[in-house]
Amino acid sequence: MKSRAPTRQKRRVLIDTGAFYAFADAIDAHHRESVAIFTDLRDKGDYLLTTSFIVAETHALLLNRLHRQAAIQFLKDMKEGSYIAVIWATPNDVKQAGQTIYRYEDKKFTLTDATSFAVMERLGIQYAFTFDRNFAQHGLNVLAAT
Repeated sequence: MKSRAPTRQKRRVLIDTGAFYAFADAIDAHHRESVAIFTDLRDKGDYLLTTSFIVAETHALLLNRLHRQAAIQFLKDMKEGSYIAVIWATPNDVKQAGQTIYRYEDKKFTLTDATSFAVMERLGIQYAFTFDRNFAQHGLNVLAAT
């Protein structure tokens, strides 16, 4: 009897603002890496998630750095047919985020980042697709192109 290779466990991965932006902006320094990672995540069937704070931050970034149509398309993609689930931050997530920001005086964690950390902890998400070093500083597993 032929033995099969063990099946790879699907990962739950939080997608951060920088990853979304790099994917959308063809001249971004991380664009190719972002496309490669998104393709790999999709092909492997990993569970992709983001937060309501990240959606708001990404929309603002696309609107201000690219153009209105890119920002609108992003919102439509998140609402209508994206394979990325949007997790709404709870009041407790925001409270925990504030505590994280106050605790680490030597770090420049944004409220969006710290809320992401809280959501990841609450849901047991171990991986982040980001180009933001704050996630690694907080001890999370950050994905890179292979």
